Amino acid sequence: MTSATLKDPEVKSATSATPLQPATAAPGSTLRVAIVEDDLSQAELLSHWLELAGHHCHHYDRGEGLLRALDQESFDVLVLDWNLPDISGVDVLKRIRASQQASLPILFVTARNREDDVVMALRQGADDYMVKPVRRLELIARLEAIARRGKHQNEQPEVLELDVYRVDCQTRTVTRQQRPVELTAKDFDLSVLFLRNVGRLLSRGHIRESVWGPNAVVTSRTLDTHVSRIRNKLGLTPENGWRLAAVYRYGYRLEQLDVAIPRSPRNEEH
Repeated sequence: MTSATLKDPEVKSATSATPLQPATAAPGSTLRVAIVEDDLSQAELLSHWLELAGHHCHHYDRGEGLLRALDQESFDVLVLDWNLPDISGVDVLKRIRASQQASLPILFVTARNREDDVVMALRQGADDYMVKPVRRLELIARLEAIARRGKHQNEQPEVLELDVYRVDCQTRTVTRQQRPVELTAKDFDLSVLFLRNVGRLLSRGHIRESVWGPNAVVTSRTLDTHVSRIRNKLGLTPENGWRLAAVYRYGYRLEQLDVAIPRSPRNEEH
């Protein structure tokens, strides 16, 4: 692979004396992005652009490295090159589509510009395809678009209403059955993350970054304590029709049950 993109005017602006100004992502709109690219300069450029747009990026220079990471990590979207040193981007795509993360939105960013290559990638399950050199704003727009489609929504609403819960992201308040729930700032952010991703398996790393930020040092015990606290405060338990469960060596998933499961009398608190 070459570094031809680095000659593009967009790249010069990203590294000049007057750098691009970072964007502030809307509440709940920050994406956790995996980038599979063996050319370090290309990966740094893509990460730079996406981080300026308010997203968090993780770089892998091998396809197998990304596939191993997916055993323990979750992402909102994947940026994938075709020509990798170990396996092809199409092979990565096929294996993801056959895995538990089959719904992960995938954007190909590659130098391969033949029509049959584009068609092959899309037919194998890619959500979009861009040919290098790419333009910064178009890349960001396409990536955010496929992430929205993956979440089956056009935008992140300021007010989220789900079952007995109402979350107002502007006032940062949560009510359950029209009664206010007292939450700390981090517990609120954690509640929003789970309620916006019902049914989705979120890795511990994903949760940490989304709630505490990419550079925060948060122990597993701290994370577990916060999860336990919002489970209790929001009543996310089977008898209320919800399950917020840990998945061994991975993370957590919030599920809405078809039927509430009554608590056994012997487990009732007196």
